[in-house]
Amino acid sequence: MGRTANYSNERCSVAAALSVVGDPWTLLILRDAFFGVTRFDEWQARLGVARNVLAARLRTLVDHGILQAQLYSQHPPRKNYLLTPKGRDLRPVIMSLKAWGDRYVYGSGQEPVDFIHACGAVLAPRMVCGACGETIRGRDISASRRDAATVGEALAKAPRDAPG
Repeated sequence: MGRTANYSNERCSVAAALSVVGDPWTLLILRDAFFGVTRFDEWQARLGVARNVLAARLRTLVDHGILQAQLYSQHPPRKNYLLTPKGRDLRPVIMSLKAWGDRYVYGSGQEPVDFIHACGAVLAPRMVCGACGETIRGRDISASRRDAATVGEALAKAPRDAPG
């Protein structure tokens, strides 16, 4: 499951996001972080990922400001990895991937996990326009291109914390 794609010359926000979180192990680490996993050994046990791969993915997530490492033991040195606001902003991505997998891999009634909303209903995530509140459909979307930096240039100057 190693990363082989190089998106550095692309001019695309999807490619930029994939260059940071597009590795399958990274997405599973994030999934578990949303379930409250914070420690290396717990990720390693849950995922069965090689320790060197897990260490590299955690380092990348910390380097990009998605997770924050906090030392909880000096001897031996041990860290908790906590989602930052930038990391928590990836929740819709994970929720959308889960919904897609539920629908197209498992099928209705076969979903491995249901998320229950505060209202008591099984959560069915949807995208809505931030301006008008309408559900987004493909036919409602158009694109307007801008002159933008390449992914490599954008990542080189990207802030490590969430804006604002």
